Amino acid sequence: MKALHNQLHQQSIEQPDVFWADAAAALDWDKPFDKVLDASQAPMYRWFSGGEINTCYNAVDRHVEAGRGEQVAIQYVSPITDTAYGITYAELQAQVSRLAGYMASQGVSKGDRVIIYMPMIPETAYAMLACARLGAIHSVVFGGFAANELATRINDAKPKMILSASCGIEPSGVVAYKPLLDDALGQATHHVEQCLILNRHQLHADLVDGRDVDWQAAMVDAPYVGCQPVAATDPLYVLYTSGTTGQPKGVVRDNGGHAVALAWSMKNIYDINGGDVFWAASDVGWVVGHSFIVYGPLLVGATTLLFEGKPVGTPDPGIFWRTIAQYQVKSFFTAPTAIRAIKRDDPDGDFIKDVDLSCLQTVFLAGERCDPDTLHWAEQKLNKPIIDHWWQTETGWPVAANMMGTAPVPVKAGSPALAVPGYDVQVVDEMGERVAANQTGNVVIKLPLPPGTLATLWQNEARYKESYLSMYPGFYLTGDAGYMDEEGYLYIMSRIDDIINVAGHRLSTGRFEEVLCQHEAVAEAAVIGVDDKLKGQVPLGLVVLKKGCTLSDEQLHKELTALVREQIGPVAAFRLVSAVPKLPKTRSGKILRGTMRKIADNQTFNMPATIEDPYTLELVRNVLTRMGYADAHV
Repeated sequence: MKALHNQLHQQSIEQPDVFWADAAAALDWDKPFDKVLDASQAPMYRWFSGGEINTCYNAVDRHVEAGRGEQVAIQYVSPITDTAYGITYAELQAQVSRLAGYMASQGVSKGDRVIIYMPMIPETAYAMLACARLGAIHSVVFGGFAANELATRINDAKPKMILSASCGIEPSGVVAYKPLLDDALGQATHHVEQCLILNRHQLHADLVDGRDVDWQAAMVDAPYVGCQPVAATDPLYVLYTSGTTGQPKGVVRDNGGHAVALAWSMKNIYDINGGDVFWAASDVGWVVGHSFIVYGPLLVGATTLLFEGKPVGTPDPGIFWRTIAQYQVKSFFTAPTAIRAIKRDDPDGDFIKDVDLSCLQTVFLAGERCDPDTLHWAEQKLNKPIIDHWWQTETGWPVAANMMGTAPVPVKAGSPALAVPGYDVQVVDEMGERVAANQTGNVVIKLPLPPGTLATLWQNEARYKESYLSMYPGFYLTGDAGYMDEEGYLYIMSRIDDIINVAGHRLSTGRFEEVLCQHEAVAEAAVIGVDDKLKGQVPLGLVVLKKGCTLSDEQLHKELTALVREQIGPVAAFRLVSAVPKLPKTRSGKILRGTMRKIADNQTFNMPATIEDPYTLELVRNVLTRMGYADAHV
């Protein structure tokens, strides 16, 4: 199928107007577009200019009108609260139109911003779709984010209304959201007119008179409203991602290109059509939740599974597999870190053996680099195709992937396969010249980016150009380093700033981690470059061991250093490695390598707002101190 993949990719690059006009025909438009690709303001390209569309209508109403109102649209599963129920497309339409009606009655209209600060519950999806219904611009902030981070986003987005809940629920217990929201509103300079608060059974929140309104009470007499057509180029949402300056970057996604790209990717990449069940085990606070929990599956009339739980501990490492079997999930999407957590707690796959996974056709992994050992473990235990694919918050949908719905190609461990149609991916050196096959460089994408990618940064076009377009004119800078092999398979090895320069040799942290994870005792690994007076930098490895590992520290060090020397060579100068109980990660599963590097090099650092467990940094600090590093302070 590689020939078909290449054919589609070539057409998308050489005839983008033809390719994407055909994809756009899968949606219902209120007004046809004048141009598929508008290059009049390049490099600020726009897709489907002149067209009008409503994303909520395409995701909800048109399926009801087509006679599929009784199909389950959202299957909610919460092992944490022992709750599960389905919401049909007709019920979803009623819930969303009534919530939109209430918001409209309070003055929310097209172009207004609405912040959504909520947990993994159906009402969060209702809130996003209600904004889309009105043409309002939603900005979802991960539930439980620190108050100062929420305040920063309030000041930047300037929302007319905030939708929130009394609490989220983690394996460790109830997380009260309302005090965080109140604190953020106290810090923010922007005045928010109203907060709509959903009180959950697990915790009741006190409401502030004159500002806060009870969600359930507001819905009693709320009117139903229809869908407001908006320009295809109008923003659908703003999603904030961390910026190097400390000021979050508000990624802007438009309505038309976003809907076209997601509908196309659901069918062609994930092999999901109307009536199929799709599960992306992520959170609506992240881009995966936007694209492939809420919008993508609904745009093609599938059933999306919304899950409030964790891969382990709610209650055991078999919860994913039992959920897939119970709800007949066809395609499953999760992060490699989730598979590694399951592998750590269930290395022999005992929780998989008695589960009927005949419904499951494909497992997709993304969100971070997937090391070959994790991929092979999942292949062996699940006996299913394990498809690594690569994309970013900024792109909104896959850049490189195996198109399982149209043109599947052979899997190569460590690679997210080939560039997806629409993306002209290249690997270049520091001067912008393309490098040879198998040579590491900076991964860039030739402009224009395809539909569905970021249009700009909210209220900051200058920063958009500076951050993404200035280093290589005519190209989008991904910030990732990697290489392509002779067949065009892409290998993403690390972030550009995670390249280690050892005595003039540029080495990828991802390659070190790939080798360390080959050891039978290692569940996951992180490698950082630390300062060295002689070589400039040397690699330092931290590994998490599988449960039940009995290797001594001395033996582990001996075997891991020998493994790296054998696989990478003496040029790696790999001598620093130790076990840690747990790696510090963001709530979305990304390892905080940059923060660990600052700790090791005695640099002052700020506690990352997205950190899942701050105590993990203290554990790492203790280990690094024993190794002769780490005297930094927060």
